[in-house]
Amino acid sequence: MRGAVLYAPGDVRVEQREDPTIEQPTDAVIRLAAACVCGSDLWPYRGIEPVSAPTPMGHEYVGVVEEVGSEVRTIKPGQFVVGSFFASDNTCEICRAGYQSSCVHREYAGAGGAQAELLRVPLADGTLVATPDLPADDLVPSLLAASDVLGTGWFGAVAAEAGQGKTVAVVGDGAVGLLGVLAAKQLGAERIIAMSRHADRQKLALEYGATDVVTERGDDGVARIKDLTNGLGAHSVIEAVGTQESMMQAIRSARPGGHVGFVGVSHGVELPGQELFFSHVHLHGGPAPVRRFLPELIELICDRAIDPGKVFDLTLPLDQAAEGYRAMDERRAIKTLLRP
Repeated sequence: MRGAVLYAPGDVRVEQREDPTIEQPTDAVIRLAAACVCGSDLWPYRGIEPVSAPTPMGHEYVGVVEEVGSEVRTIKPGQFVVGSFFASDNTCEICRAGYQSSCVHREYAGAGGAQAELLRVPLADGTLVATPDLPADDLVPSLLAASDVLGTGWFGAVAAEAGQGKTVAVVGDGAVGLLGVLAAKQLGAERIIAMSRHADRQKLALEYGATDVVTERGDDGVARIKDLTNGLGAHSVIEAVGTQESMMQAIRSARPGGHVGFVGVSHGVELPGQELFFSHVHLHGGPAPVRRFLPELIELICDRAIDPGKVFDLTLPLDQAAEGYRAMDERRAIKTLLRP
């Protein structure tokens, strides 16, 4: 099969790799209908995370089941399925509490590289969720979004306790931040403030339910949020970047008693203890338990109640994966969809 491999910062190649096979009786192998480039893929692409050996890339996936192991009971060949970047048994005590991305048996589902034609998915019964029927082709991008960025934006909104009567601020205008706006709207937020400097992303944020756009960053961005909230700050803040500046901007934009849902993968973030102590801000986040939300998200997508697939503003064949990375790195694209 063909698959994308990162050899070094900036060096993505699509090459022939061995087809995945059933290794454990709880595995499934799926033929991918679509894959994509994640913002977190850009960390090693930019050299911020080390690349010590050629690494298969991609952890967002949808496709049709080709084969299942002997112990798989609920997933069957021929089904169209959506999965999460972490495989989980969905039965352990942590999973039952809704934190499948910290399952006691979790495995990284992207280890085999989902930017490819085929993917082995461990713990198939607990990880994969089948759609009611084979979906129409125009729903595939939205279902692909559900496998990570929609589920992550949704968790950011849930962790920030976005809901009825709340003012929600979203730090970050990538795909996760934009879908955090969508999630906050679905959860009933009264006011949603998108923080963005890019006209195309501002436009999509407004389509997804943002009521205000703030272009300032850092302390200036915090001041604008305070101006818009009678000097108090937002009830809920979604942090969708993962840098020191974005985390502090999120914390400082929240009012005393407010909630920050942080879902950007943290890099070099250090929290000042005394400021945090006196802020009275709740912090909750981490790797999104996408599996918790998949049944609801799939239903919303199949009912065409939401259209998260709009975050894909560049579609390329798998063989052009390198261009997909470049376009996102240079901010010429919000998110790249790859068709095997």
